[in-house]
Amino acid sequence: MGVASLIISIPFLIFAIILSKGKGASLLAGYNTMPDSEKAQYDEVAMCKFMGKIMYGISFSTLLFALSELLENQIIFIIGLILFLSLIIFALVYSNTGNRFKKKV
Repeated sequence: MGVASLIISIPFLIFAIILSKGKGASLLAGYNTMPDSEKAQYDEVAMCKFMGKIMYGISFSTLLFALSELLENQIIFIIGLILFLSLIIFALVYSNTGNRFKKKV
């Protein structure tokens, strides 16, 4: 199971690298299904960089899952799970409130 978590964290890390460079907005769910007129209202680079940071955190939490399995330490798994859930909740609340990624007119 520890090796599987390590293998799973690799795509997350690659996705984080792509997003942190401001690229790959077409890979973000919801954004890629918007019409072009609505996409023009959003700051694509800022949104990608934010999601890249979140993906780095998710990748780190999956590495903690693998580390807990390899070291047979349940505390590391709990820390990784708390980090994972906190990041997901934070990303959902932050990105969906306050029009943070809308372009300033």
